[in-house]
Amino acid sequence: MLAAGIDAGTQSVKVLVYDSDEKSVKALVSEPIAIIERDGGVREQEAAWWIDAVVRCFSRIDEGIRRRISVISVSGQQHGFVPLSAAGEVLCSAKLWCDTSTSLECREIEEALGGRKALSSRIGNPILPGYTASKIRALHKTRPDLYDRLGTVLLPHDYIDFFLTGERVMERGDASGTGLMDIFSGSWDEEAVEATAPGLMEKLPPILESPGIIGKTTASAAEALGLPDGVKVASGGGDNMMSAIGTGAVEDGVIAMSLGTSGTLFSTSSRPFCDSGLRLASFCSSTGAWLPLLCTMNCTVASETMRDLFDRDVKAFDGMAQKAGAGAGGLLLLPFLNGERIPDFPNGEGVLFGMHPSNVTQENIARATLEGVTYGFMLGLEAFRDNGVDPKSLILTGGGAKSRVWRSLVADMTGLSVKVPSMKESAAFGAALHGIWCLSGGDIEDIVSEHVGYDPELSAQPDEGEMEIYREGYGRWLRCCEALSPIFR
Repeated sequence: MLAAGIDAGTQSVKVLVYDSDEKSVKALVSEPIAIIERDGGVREQEAAWWIDAVVRCFSRIDEGIRRRISVISVSGQQHGFVPLSAAGEVLCSAKLWCDTSTSLECREIEEALGGRKALSSRIGNPILPGYTASKIRALHKTRPDLYDRLGTVLLPHDYIDFFLTGERVMERGDASGTGLMDIFSGSWDEEAVEATAPGLMEKLPPILESPGIIGKTTASAAEALGLPDGVKVASGGGDNMMSAIGTGAVEDGVIAMSLGTSGTLFSTSSRPFCDSGLRLASFCSSTGAWLPLLCTMNCTVASETMRDLFDRDVKAFDGMAQKAGAGAGGLLLLPFLNGERIPDFPNGEGVLFGMHPSNVTQENIARATLEGVTYGFMLGLEAFRDNGVDPKSLILTGGGAKSRVWRSLVADMTGLSVKVPSMKESAAFGAALHGIWCLSGGDIEDIVSEHVGYDPELSAQPDEGEMEIYREGYGRWLRCCEALSPIFR
C-alpha cells in the first residue's frame, strides 16, 4: 500500500509517500511557504498558499507513484484559524499558531469564564496566546462584517482536508488546541464557545468521535494532484499529534522531545489529566488517547544566536560545547530570548549567569546554551511525574537531535535512555502511518512497532556522574528563574 502524508508546517509543505509493504519511502518533496509578519505580533499566511504548495509537491512526484496512492492523511500546524464562508470562500488571511496579536482576547475569554485555573479545570486548557479561540473573538471584534459571513471555523489541516474532500470536519486532537473543546468529553464546551463570540456554536464543524476515513478525493482535487479517482482521505491531525505517531511515542511513558526553533515535549497518555501547575497543555491525541505537551518558545533559536555570535558552524559549536564539559564551568543560561510560555515569562530575556574571570570562555558559553535550553524541558518532565506519568525512555527529534553532545547531555540531565528515529520527517511520516492505520485498522501500537525504526548510532545512555552535576545545576537554574520572575512577568 502507498500512503501519502502531507505536512503543512509554518515554513514549508512536505509530502512523503510511504510503501507499507516494502517499508520504504518512495518520495519526499518540499515546497517553502512565506509568512506575513506585521507589528503587534501578527503572523499570517494565505490558505491558498498551502494548497498551491501541496499541488506543486505532488507535481514533483513520479506519476507512476502518484497513481498507486491508496490513502492520504494530513498533518498541519496547530491553532491556526481559517475563516470559511458558507460557500467555501476563505474570508481573510489565516492567523497562525505563532500570532500573538490577540493576547487581549485571551484574557477577555478567560476572565469571562472565571479565570485561567477555573477554565483549565473544566475543559483541560487555558486560552493561551496563539490558540484559535482568541483569533475568532478578534475577528468578531474588528471585522464583524466578516464574522457575520463566517460559515465554518477550520484549522489549517482541516482546510487541506476540505480541499481534498469537500468535507468540513475536525478531529479531536487538533480540536483540543482551539481552547473551545472539553478534552474530557471530546465535545465543544458551550460556555467557552459562547464567551468567545456570539453564535459561534453554529459556525463550528462537528468533531469526529474517532479517527478514521473522512471521505474521498473530489474529482477536481484528484485532477489537480494527478491522483486516481476517489483516493481515501484519513482524518489526520495536528503536527504534534502526527509527530507522536512518526516518532513512536504512542504508549504511556514514552516521551518525545523535539529540539527545533521552539521545543516540545510530549507523551501519549491513556487517560486525560489537567496539570494543576499549567505547565502542560492537555491536548488529545489523534489516535483516541491524550497528548499532554510542553511547548517552549526558545530552543535552537538560542544555540543559533550564540553560534552566529561566535561565527561557528554547527560542528564547531558542538566541539566547543563538548570541550567545556558538564556544568559549563558554572555558567548558566536562561534562554528566554523570545519571552517564554513555560515558565510563564512573557517579558523574559536571555540571561547569562555565574560569570567570573576564569569561566567566561566561548566553550563554556556554548555548553551553557545547550544546557540552559534543556533545563527548560525538565519542567515538563517534572509535570509528567507530578501527574502520574512515569517516563520510561526519550525519543529525540528536530535539528538539535543531530548534535552528539546535545544527545548526550539530554540523557545525562533526564536520566533516561535517548534514541533518535531513523526517519527525520516525523510529522509527514506519522501522517502516512496514520492513513495506513485508518485504512487497515488494528492497533496503532502495532503499526508503529512495524514501521518506526531508530538509528542505533545516535542513541545515548545517562552517566551517573554527569547526572549529579545536572541535578545541582537544575536547582541553580530554577533559583535564577524564580529570582528574575518579577521582572520577566
